[in-house]
Amino acid sequence: MGKKITPRNEDYSKWYNDIVSEAGLAESSAVRGCMVIKPYGFSIWELMKSQLDKMFKDTGHENAYFPLFVPKSLFEAEEKNAEGFAKECAVVTHYRLKNDPDKKGKLIVDPDSKLEEELIVRPTSEAIIWSTYKNWIQSYRDLPILINQWANVVRWEMRTRLFLRTSEFLWQEGHTAHQTKEEATQEALQMLDIYEEFTEKIAAVKVIKGTKSEIEKFAGAKVTYSIEAMMLDKKALQAGTSHELGQNFSKAFEIQYSDENNNLAHPFQTSWGVSTRLIGMIIMAHGDDQCLKLPPAIAPTQVVIIPIIPKNADSEKILKLANQIKEMLSDFRVHLDDREEVSPGFKFNEWELKGVPIRLELGPKDIENQSMVLAKRYNLEKMKMGLDEVEKIVTILDEIQTEMLKKAKTEAAGNTIDIENYDEFKMKMEKGGFFNSPWCGKLECEEKIKEETGAEIRVIPFNSENTSKKCIYCKQQSTSVPIFARGY
Repeated sequence: MGKKITPRNEDYSKWYNDIVSEAGLAESSAVRGCMVIKPYGFSIWELMKSQLDKMFKDTGHENAYFPLFVPKSLFEAEEKNAEGFAKECAVVTHYRLKNDPDKKGKLIVDPDSKLEEELIVRPTSEAIIWSTYKNWIQSYRDLPILINQWANVVRWEMRTRLFLRTSEFLWQEGHTAHQTKEEATQEALQMLDIYEEFTEKIAAVKVIKGTKSEIEKFAGAKVTYSIEAMMLDKKALQAGTSHELGQNFSKAFEIQYSDENNNLAHPFQTSWGVSTRLIGMIIMAHGDDQCLKLPPAIAPTQVVIIPIIPKNADSEKILKLANQIKEMLSDFRVHLDDREEVSPGFKFNEWELKGVPIRLELGPKDIENQSMVLAKRYNLEKMKMGLDEVEKIVTILDEIQTEMLKKAKTEAAGNTIDIENYDEFKMKMEKGGFFNSPWCGKLECEEKIKEETGAEIRVIPFNSENTSKKCIYCKQQSTSVPIFARGY
């Protein structure tokens, strides 16, 4: 603790890394490209997980768990899925080590332990799950299947960044089966709505819903739906995706069921997921030059109480009152920092770095005045509060949550612009932002824009189709007005 945070405007990447480090969220591990999520960072993930898990279960979904390893033949069975992840797959070829007879103390792979079939460490679970569903789906009475799993996945990344892109990360992945395309569409859109609700109401980050372009969609999907959020550097971050998979996997794995008329049919599928990348989103959507800034809904500690005990002060009286206040706030995640070995100033700095929404300061003079000092992390505002006004903290936490989302919406709206001139597009893209620009729907134009500006089609917002505008690149009739942006 105590390291100065690199100013965001000076070096955004270093600012981000400083926050991850100084707030005690995560660190790089001995395994290249993988991270250790520290207790404070994991507490944030647990809160996210519990909120999302309830939302999933409230809509009829159940949790299950499937193996980490996928037989290569199963992975290859769905050609598009295999092709989409081939370059990122970690592969298990042997199952045993042995001592190296030439180098004492060294271990080598035992050549006699070669697997009959290589195993893929899951980059996603469609293959292993759908090969399992084949045994579960025999009749229309077995549908729908609404299952989610909380798990880790491995995608062997060359360039990694804590939380945003690591070779192993934590996520949830839902995989559902339905009788009709309409049911699958409804499911995929319902889950997108859940992600939007979570991201805005819980994470206090504004997102835009829509579809991905053909080249940006998930491998094997018919349609990929996405929510995109704008970070403080005006780049886009994909905060969650939901995929309509058609019958791709049920046909690849030869899954058929008897319908009400005793005819054989292939079920329709969806998959959807969010990951620990959401923690990176929280940092980049809310953080400041003081460090982390957490919305109350996902703050491991919502209120920290710091007793200030000068020499010769009645410490017993101050601590007794501090404990009483803690008890009054027992419905919240509250922490009493009564450490004696560090100064109040050190504590202020430490909890500010950790982004705790409210800090309560309580000293001898405060007790004399029957008051305490309340400091808000999100705007650094301080205010006096009577000791008999503790119940107001409920309202203040709600206000902080609301104000953080309001600020995020204002930032996003202020940096989202309509542009139809390509020269202006190229010039302004250097400063970042979300650009609503008409597009003809052709792959060539999408690729040229990305090649020349670094901007991708992040999302095609719902109801942005059927435009009368001309494509920003080729000037032919446009089919939609996507959001172009540089992103993570």
